[in-house]
Amino acid sequence: MHAIALHPKTKPVMIQRILLVEDEANIRENLRLNLEMEGYEVVSAEQGTQAVRIFKEQRFNCVVLDIMLPEMDGLAVCEQIRMEDRDVPVLFLTAKDSPRDVVAGLKTGGDDYLTKPFNLEELLLRVGNLVKRSVRSQTAESSLDEFRFGPNSVNFTTYEAHGLEGSIRLTQKEVKLLKLLVDRRNEVVSRQHILQTVWGYDVFPSTRTIDNFILAFRKYFEADPKNPVYFHSIRGVGYKFTS
Repeated sequence: MHAIALHPKTKPVMIQRILLVEDEANIRENLRLNLEMEGYEVVSAEQGTQAVRIFKEQRFNCVVLDIMLPEMDGLAVCEQIRMEDRDVPVLFLTAKDSPRDVVAGLKTGGDDYLTKPFNLEELLLRVGNLVKRSVRSQTAESSLDEFRFGPNSVNFTTYEAHGLEGSIRLTQKEVKLLKLLVDRRNEVVSRQHILQTVWGYDVFPSTRTIDNFILAFRKYFEADPKNPVYFHSIRGVGYKFTS
């Protein structure tokens, strides 16, 4: 009888996703094709308002963003993106190359700036570097194992917590969300960043998903859930844990 070789299960590789915003069809299609040849999944938009809508509905590891766009220019698009997610890298593409234009792009939240006409290989290298940074920031976890706030405590290793009504056994998703909020305590964390980090969906479910978790946390840890001290919903933006 021959022994059967068992192969260990490997983690599926998550495809890195690019939002490409460019109104010139030839440039857009050429960039899309080359980015896909590099292994990225590319979602394209040709208008600013369209780009903002797509960004709010999906997750991306990098945004390649033209500045001169119809309906809403790239600077305004970047400002909208930063209201949703402060971390996703944004690479500006533009024909404007004056120092003033570069500074304006970076001030609105851009991470890199490439002027047209550009070298394709240079663009791909810059996108690759930004995507690597994005992936590192998403997978980075703090070394915090246990955290106390008020009369409450949570152990992120054992999934055990102690609230106002006694011991609580947290689910994996509850631990991941709670740890993210604690790591970013006293900061507003966008809904998109939470769904991307905790759920990892390419297309996000209803934001009521997070609302239900926040309501559960208030029930566990707040003396008055209707007037929370720790877990706050920031309308139209995201959520904040304060301690």
